[in-house]
Amino acid sequence: MKDIRIAAAVFQSRLLETDHNLDRMAGLIRRARDRGAAVICFPEMNITGYTSRSEIEAVAEPIPGPVSDRLCRMAAADEIVILAGMAERDGEDRIYVSHLVVEPSGKISVYRKLHIAPPEKGVYSPGETVPLFEIGGIVCGIQLCYDAHFPELSTLMTQRGADVLFMPHASPRGTPEDKYRSWSRHLPARAFDNSLYVIACNQSGVNANGLRFPGIAMVIDPSGNVVARDLSDREGIVVADLSAAALDRVRNHKMRFFFPNRRPGLYRREGPRRSSG
Repeated sequence: MKDIRIAAAVFQSRLLETDHNLDRMAGLIRRARDRGAAVICFPEMNITGYTSRSEIEAVAEPIPGPVSDRLCRMAAADEIVILAGMAERDGEDRIYVSHLVVEPSGKISVYRKLHIAPPEKGVYSPGETVPLFEIGGIVCGIQLCYDAHFPELSTLMTQRGADVLFMPHASPRGTPEDKYRSWSRHLPARAFDNSLYVIACNQSGVNANGLRFPGIAMVIDPSGNVVARDLSDREGIVVADLSAAALDRVRNHKMRFFFPNRRPGLYRREGPRRSSG
């Protein structure tokens, strides 16, 4: 990978108010640009707002469409890659929790949430592919909220060449400190076990359905250390430099880079079944 400066946004989304949310994104995008960031990552479903109810169908739209067209103009105007979330409607009227990767060139890529949380089932369809994205000299994957609880997904993305995992959330309940303790149980493990960077961010505030999101963002290095964080519960950005040298120090160390010594054939082998007697 190359050295890169990224921004992770804490963002207060209004439910079903797409234009308002896009308008508010503009200020944070400019702030990230002014601080030299090449990429800004917004939380899960920040454009449409988050809900696990069928009301989301009213604002779900195809990609490309009006939302992605506007994001393309924003990315070009500020010369920054924008990662942002919305409800996507496909040609068969299925709704996905999707995250867009929009480049200044106008290129649009999409990640569809793979693991649908129990309250979301019946409203959203799961994605079926595991894409990676090459942006700004890095290879990155995206995991949306509930996705981050499944270690196999991070392993697969690492196996395919990921240097960085962006993990946008729309995770309600608790204080920022509560959420930080919760995330600290599994997100540093994803970074440490796979020797890569993890960037996580959350929505903030109370939405129209009464869900309260603790505003938090954090950046974790390939050794599992939190190198930047914001627990202020306020809309804003965390800016961090991702160092190629720091990644190489871990991945070139035979006792710190565990990944090459995995034995995937062994893990797939079926062993004896445990007796129930």
